[in-house]
Amino acid sequence: MDLKRVGLLGGSFDPIHKAHIALALAAFEQLQLDQVQLLPAAQPWQRDALGASTQDRLAMAKLATQSHHGLRVNPVEIERGGPTYTIDTVRSLPAGSRYYWILGSDQLHNFCSWNDWQEILEYVELAVAQRPGSPVETPAALQQELSRLQRRLHQIDFLPMDISATQIRERVQRGDNITALVPEEVAQYIDKKRLYLSHPQVRPV
Repeated sequence: MDLKRVGLLGGSFDPIHKAHIALALAAFEQLQLDQVQLLPAAQPWQRDALGASTQDRLAMAKLATQSHHGLRVNPVEIERGGPTYTIDTVRSLPAGSRYYWILGSDQLHNFCSWNDWQEILEYVELAVAQRPGSPVETPAALQQELSRLQRRLHQIDFLPMDISATQIRERVQRGDNITALVPEEVAQYIDKKRLYLSHPQVRPV
């Protein structure tokens, strides 16, 4: 029996935006996946404090994916709490599926700085998409490990979209319209909840 093919896309999603959704859909189609799970991080260890609470980021992710049948939101990292490390997530993956970890070329460059990165490769295959200003270049140590495992790096043909969560938060602070950058339901949620109006926001998790 063929294994279920599942893509995993982690991130702060602070807030989730159209580039996240476009990347998830590109991976879904090109890797012929059965599902792509978006994994909002609890406390990303490689970035600054978050602007929205875990509940708000989770709610926005669910709103952004609800109209796409192949996309799901997996709250495993938020439910686990504490600093978010990919190794903890992949160790908890249910058996019986073939997993693809979706990442941008900027993340690929520092993948070998991730906790227990060699072990991560025992659980998932890597699928990379180009990010603006960041060509797809595989670090030598990673290429050596992939060769040892007889794995290849999957590339997602994805036209880089120059959208960032930082840019969106700044536009909200200025009172600018963000509907071109985020799904309409997310823009409405941000407005209703008055998110990102001050920075940094300290919100309970």
